[in-house]
Amino acid sequence: MDSKCSIPFPLNISGESAFIHKIVVAHGAYDACKKFSTDNIYGSLAVSYGDAEVHFPFPFMVHLDKKNPVHVLDSYNLQIVLDELDTFYDFTSYLEAKETAIKELDFLTYCGEEDLLAHYFLNFDKSKNKHYIGVKDKEINGVFIGEGEWKDFSRSKPYELKKSVDKNSYLWDEIIQITCQNALDGTLMGNADILNGESAIHEMAKEPRFSRRALSDHMIKSIRNFPDNLGPIARNLSFMPSFYKDKGYVFLQLKHDNILDYDQDYRPKRQRMLLTACGVAKNKFPHLKKIIGIAIDAPKFSRKNSEDFVLLDCGQWTENDRNYYEEENKNFRFFETASLQKHEKTVFEFPVLETIERPKKIGRNEKCPCNSGKKYKNCCGK
Repeated sequence: MDSKCSIPFPLNISGESAFIHKIVVAHGAYDACKKFSTDNIYGSLAVSYGDAEVHFPFPFMVHLDKKNPVHVLDSYNLQIVLDELDTFYDFTSYLEAKETAIKELDFLTYCGEEDLLAHYFLNFDKSKNKHYIGVKDKEINGVFIGEGEWKDFSRSKPYELKKSVDKNSYLWDEIIQITCQNALDGTLMGNADILNGESAIHEMAKEPRFSRRALSDHMIKSIRNFPDNLGPIARNLSFMPSFYKDKGYVFLQLKHDNILDYDQDYRPKRQRMLLTACGVAKNKFPHLKKIIGIAIDAPKFSRKNSEDFVLLDCGQWTENDRNYYEEENKNFRFFETASLQKHEKTVFEFPVLETIERPKKIGRNEKCPCNSGKKYKNCCGK
């Protein structure tokens, strides 16, 4: 991690189970390509995968053997790729889709990696719920992607809408980042080795961008809607589905007006509540194999905060487990209160105008719809 090689990389990578993608970044290509031709919109290297014996006599076009695919990026489109595919799932899904196309086609040629990325985003297989590269017609054995695909796509309305609605999703990233930094700094409490083992953070990092958006939107809405007119001790519990069908999240907020010992008394009780909520969620949704719990102090009532995380690996769920959490839940009655509300929502990676929720027009002096009891201008209207 340092120039003297005294601090080891904090993650253990197994050579036996790891899948390696080979990537080369050609620095300096941008200036050379732009100088050679003003028709090169972004100064990107052209790339072609095909037969190892075939070469094109064009400058700044890299020919690569399709039997041994290497991803060649340059200084310009490296930034685009990492900005647009900024989660583990999104980045690896793109590389896998590209390598599948290279394998299946006789040749794949494109004017710049950013143009290939636009092609990838514009092709979606609903049956597999995935983007793909190439065409579905198996009669076609090669694909050429022309100059300017990314320029047109990045100026389109669907792209603009996606970038707009994705802003909230970075709350999820912030939670991951803060917790991982605490682990690196040695200030993380608890018994989870989040850098080298299974953990709640490890599972959270697997979510794709549009799933992080839905999860963050729900958390933000839950925080805003935490009732104001409750007693000195109150809670709000939410269950949120994951992108992965066998995984779910429990989000717990607590309000406590008279905490005497935060670390030694309050937090252990909050952690017990969180674990119980995860076990009750498993009883309620038997198909789940992993449940991640997140607990915080209700931000409406707390200037400072802390986060507790729980990973409940419940793939093997016994009758004793079920009975234990049923008994524990007699103290809390999670998912049993009269105020329980269920919402179903479909999330699109590239939303269309009709699917974006817009607030109804509310007068500045009207009561805020979040049930805070405040005027709109003094609450969500800010």
